[in-house]
Amino acid sequence: MEEPSALILKATKFAALKHRDQRRKDHVASPYIIHPVTVANELTQAGVTDPEIIAAALLHDTLEDTETTPDELLEVFGERVCSMVQELTDDKDLPKLERKRLQIEHAPELSPGAALVKICDKIANVTDVTHSPPPDWSSERRIEYLDWAESVVAGCKIDNEQLKQRFAVVLANGREEIEL
Repeated sequence: MEEPSALILKATKFAALKHRDQRRKDHVASPYIIHPVTVANELTQAGVTDPEIIAAALLHDTLEDTETTPDELLEVFGERVCSMVQELTDDKDLPKLERKRLQIEHAPELSPGAALVKICDKIANVTDVTHSPPPDWSSERRIEYLDWAESVVAGCKIDNEQLKQRFAVVLANGREEIEL
């Protein structure tokens, strides 16, 4: 078994290299790597210490948004991390509305680790949509995103009350700020 900090640092480096040329959709086009690091940080702030879950958080968009393959993740990070990342990966061949519908439908089926990452991903995204949305997103589109994220998180089965409460606060604050 790999040293926990070594696994997390390896996942951070891997994600940084894979996302190196990508930018977020916010108005300043932030480096993409900030997002998976934020998701991993949300996990640790909620008391999650399992290095494989933290690694999956750092890697959660690599299959979906880079040329990374499941075999590559399996070889470098092992079966559990690869499996969680696969659970969190949308099929980009499907239309966007179908992918969003499937996230809601599949949320109750996520493994415990993947569900934790999913909630932290939604916390990060709701925070971004609230405070630094894409420049072309109207208030209505931002609220629609928050409503959808709430539906996804509602289906996630976790026993971490701190994360559930954190999402509720971020969601309420987002609604309040956007509707001003």
